[in-house]
Amino acid sequence: MPDDLVRHIVRTTGLPAAIAARVVSDVMGYFVETTEEYVRRRHTELRAEQLPNARIWAVISDELNLRPVAAPRLSERQLRRIVYG
Repeated sequence: MPDDLVRHIVRTTGLPAAIAARVVSDVMGYFVETTEEYVRRRHTELRAEQLPNARIWAVISDELNLRPVAAPRLSERQLRRIVYG
């Protein structure tokens, strides 16, 4: 984990270094997920909320645009292929 990021979190939040390191580790772990893993996970979560697929593809596409590591622009067909093969 980047020490400079931990120092930045300590400096800007006042958190103790150990807690700041844990926060950085947790956040970085969250963003390790590949685009394909993210799409599959979110599809499962949104299906559990009983959203129709047409809405799910729009939600996932919008969410991917907000990810800190830019995901490639995916069409609805590409999103479906990730989930269904």
